[in-house]
Amino acid sequence: MNLIDGKATAARIREELKEKAALLTAKGVQPGLAVVLIGDDPASRSYVTAKERACDEMGLYSRDIRKPAETTEEELLSLIDELNSDDAIHGILIQLPLPSHIDSDRVIERIIPTKDVDGFHPVSVGKMMLGQETFLPCTPHGIIKLLEEKNIETSGAEVVVVGRSNIVGKPIANMLLQKCHPGNSTVTICHTGTKDLISHTKRADIIIAAAGRPDTITADMVKEGAVIIDVGVNRVPDDTKKRGYRLVGDVDFEGLKEKASYITPVPGGVGPMTITMLLYNTVLSAERRSNNAL
Repeated sequence: MNLIDGKATAARIREELKEKAALLTAKGVQPGLAVVLIGDDPASRSYVTAKERACDEMGLYSRDIRKPAETTEEELLSLIDELNSDDAIHGILIQLPLPSHIDSDRVIERIIPTKDVDGFHPVSVGKMMLGQETFLPCTPHGIIKLLEEKNIETSGAEVVVVGRSNIVGKPIANMLLQKCHPGNSTVTICHTGTKDLISHTKRADIIIAAAGRPDTITADMVKEGAVIIDVGVNRVPDDTKKRGYRLVGDVDFEGLKEKASYITPVPGGVGPMTITMLLYNTVLSAERRSNNAL
């Protein structure tokens, strides 16, 4: 078993981004990220704080905008319009989920594609599907970087993605389908409607688990030497922990760690890559702005 250390990979990429950000800032284009949080969800608040801290450490300009849960959809759309036209901002992130009275699709579509550093805008998704240059969604892009880091062969590989969300499952499947490196894989997407999950996972060279449920993938479901990418982050009760719970992924790590050739831990695997790739996209957006200004 080889552990895929997301923390180490993220740290290396951040050092590279820090150097790029410094060069851009010296040219008068400091990469800027605006993060908008509506409401006071504890998990979202913690995530936003982590993004701000990462920006500060890397020399990026960070604008933290927090609004009450009662904020109307029109007020949020108006705020996005302001950020779209602000030259100091190269990336806009609206923290999801939004309150139920706000249409998330309408909000995402309001962000101009050149500042869509989350990679969720329909234009970004369409370009990704076509294999064109665009901002790639952060968690799937982070997975691609982890596969690259370990030189894991994807060309011709049987990949099974468990989960079909718009944030992880669908985009990572598409990215690995592309005729490029990493990619060129034969991809199967499994989900709650899949009748015989084990028949798919048993033949997989690479399994990407993004189902949002502990122990979705167990040792009996995996062939010897498979690569396991665990995207899940689940809280399970644990009285031995001060906080009363522990974090686990979607796979049985203890059961799989000796059977897999490579495996990501939770925490410390895919998680650190998500924010890192958000910063990657923000710096890339600033680079494009700088080049266009020349």
